[in-house]
Amino acid sequence: MPQKDPCQKQACAIQKCLQANKYIESLCEDVIQAMRKCCEVHAGENSVCCSGFAKEHKATDTRTVV
Repeated sequence: MPQKDPCQKQACAIQKCLQANKYIESLCEDVIQAMRKCCEVHAGENSVCCSGFAKEHKATDTRTVV
């Protein structure tokens, strides 16, 4: 039996919040942030839920700090 995705709970919370708020992302920033944190914690694991967040995180890491 496959293991449950470690961030599935947060992914479901995002969907629930977006549906309740007519897909206005700014009203769900707290649950989106919780998903980002979960994905950071479970970065080395094979999480389908985090696939988009992992790409987003890598894109922001390419900035150069002066």
